[in-house]
Amino acid sequence: MEQLATFGAGCFWGVEALFAAQQGVKSTSVGYMGGHTKDVDYNAICKGDTGHAEVVQITFDDNVIDYSQLLQIFWQNHNPTTPNQQGPDFGTQYRSVVFFHTQNQQQNAIDMSQKLTDSGSFRAPIVTIIEAASHYYIAEDYHQQYLSKRSKSSCSF
Repeated sequence: MEQLATFGAGCFWGVEALFAAQQGVKSTSVGYMGGHTKDVDYNAICKGDTGHAEVVQITFDDNVIDYSQLLQIFWQNHNPTTPNQQGPDFGTQYRSVVFFHTQNQQQNAIDMSQKLTDSGSFRAPIVTIIEAASHYYIAEDYHQQYLSKRSKSSCSF
């Protein structure tokens, strides 16, 4: 059955490329979620005052890849211990966030975050925000599949 997942883990280009490469992921798009203003665009969120995060929205077949596997990929491929920062990118738009679409997704995210915390997998506390999905603003066309359009597999230039 097809489901949606939405994650923010820093600059959305690399995050999208990572998830798009997973078997069972039907489609990905990048956009903005979690803010307090309407009609958001890239220039507005770069100023850091809209409250939106850069996110990747994933449509996946849970008969091939389940939500827990997507969560594992999410937590293994960014630093969930740095508030409002991923690598050289700073600001609330780069926060670590899971936007859940169902109560089951919410519980899975909470449980996995606690399990990772208890295991000591990270040297600092996990600061990933887990919140209900809100309105999704799809990003401008030039951001969609940005790395694959440029034959790149990561944001390292």
